[in-house]
Amino acid sequence: MSYRFHPEAEAELNLSIDYYESIESGLGYDFAIEVYETIQRVVDFPKAWPILGGDVRRSLVKRFPYGVLYSEVRDGILILAVMNLHRAPDYWQHRA
Repeated sequence: MSYRFHPEAEAELNLSIDYYESIESGLGYDFAIEVYETIQRVVDFPKAWPILGGDVRRSLVKRFPYGVLYSEVRDGILILAVMNLHRAPDYWQHRA
């Protein structure tokens, strides 16, 4: 199964990587690895995580306060948000 990012989710990921890299060299890389490992778990087991609403699910990222929000679509997984869990919880809903 393949995956793709909503453009705003990809931008969130890149901004978060840059943020963590600005805190400490290599931390952005560590964050990216954790996010992509989370995405791989989603691809392998798409129904394993709880539904937030409709067909949107969330898988938590290890080590960082983030969740990967996604939906199953005809051609794979659509990543809707790489969400900081301290952010307003519904900001991403227009992407679904």
